[in-house]
This record gives sequence, C-alpha cells and structure tokens, in this order.
Amino acid sequence: MGTASTKAAPEPAVEPQAESVARLRAVIGRLSRRLRPTVAGSGLTPSQISVLFTIVRLGPLRLSELAEIESLNPTMLSRVSADLCEQGLISRSADPGDKRAAFVQATAAGRRMRERIHRERTQALSRHVDSLDEGQREALWAALPVLEELAELLPGRRP
Repeated sequence: MGTASTKAAPEPAVEPQAESVARLRAVIGRLSRRLRPTVAGSGLTPSQISVLFTIVRLGPLRLSELAEIESLNPTMLSRVSADLCEQGLISRSADPGDKRAAFVQATAAGRRMRERIHRERTQALSRHVDSLDEGQREALWAALPVLEELAELLPGRRP
C-alpha cells in the first residue's frame, strides 16, 4: 500500500508582471495620499477638494452630472456642495429650464483655492524630486509619456 504525501502543493508563482502592476498601483496610491495634505486645503475634506476641482475644471454642472462624475450619492453630494457654498467656494443656482434641477459653479475664491492647492502639491513634489539623483530624475521624466498614455487608457472621467 502506498502512503499519501503530506507535502502541500507548491504555491503558484506570481507572474512578474502582476507583481509589478500591483507595485505600480500601490505607489500611485501612496503618492496621491501623501500629496493630498496642503495648508491651503486644510479646512476641506478629500471629497470636498475633489468636488471643488471637478467644478472648477468642468463647471457649471448640474448636480446630477456632478454626482455621476464624482460617484457620490445625492445626499452626500448635497452635504458637500452645501459646505462648499457656505465657504464661498462654489455657488448654486436653479436651472431656468427645470426648477427641480440646480447648477453649481466655482466662485473666484474657489478657483483661487484650487490653484493654491495645486501649487502647494506641485512644490511639495518638486522638493522631493529634486532630492533624487540625476539618473533617477531622468528615469522619472522618461516614464512620464508612458504614464500619461496609461492614464488615458484607463476608464473613468477625463479632466
């Protein structure tokens, strides 16, 4: 009679590409999270900043369009947009053709806030890029066209 083997089956090897893709996703997420905090945007939540940036970039927008773009439920979007209105960063107006619908658009203060946040994030990233050695910076700049193309291939909203 033969004896059953007690050896566990070998783990399937992780594809090198799958591992690299997971690393890329993780580093993009880390970079994004670490660049979020700013002095200019310190009074805003990440959701408020995202909504403000979308309104500045694409507005004026109907609230229903904004909810779809931001993937927010109407209750959450209502709260976020009310807070942004209170802070004077966006304004809300009724749709003249449909009194049930509302438009939102950025105020001058909202556009200035977006610019300050972008400037702070760019300066923070620049300081750290400057600390890389020349070869690392060259590799980073060489990768930009590929990363830009990848961003275009991924589904989702466009700026």
